[in-house]
Amino acid sequence: MFKKLFGSSEPKEEKILPWITLASKTQIEDIVEKSKATTQLIFKHSTRCGISRMVMNQFVATYDIDINADLYYLDLLNHREVSNEVGYRFQVMHESPQLLVIKNGVAVAHASHGAINDLDLNRFIM
Repeated sequence: MFKKLFGSSEPKEEKILPWITLASKTQIEDIVEKSKATTQLIFKHSTRCGISRMVMNQFVATYDIDINADLYYLDLLNHREVSNEVGYRFQVMHESPQLLVIKNGVAVAHASHGAINDLDLNRFIM
């Protein structure tokens, strides 16, 4: 009963996602090509934004690691030019945090802020 009320004193095991760092514009064409066979996900994150951190933590907590997709992490502050190119290439206005779902070379869905965690990613998996 006390564990339910006050939580356990045992440390929780941290969930590690299979992030692929997106750090160069050349990777974008690789994402386009790979999206023809496997759904590609791009998570754009601002490391200085508390809201972005909160949304990312929620995303990590609920993400199904068995999903058949490649998951990219884009640090907006360190790779602004890559973020700009992602927006241009996939015709999606920049927001942060933001999740893009890429299939067959195009963004089939995108969401920002709290809406990221409302996306049913299973709808977009090949």
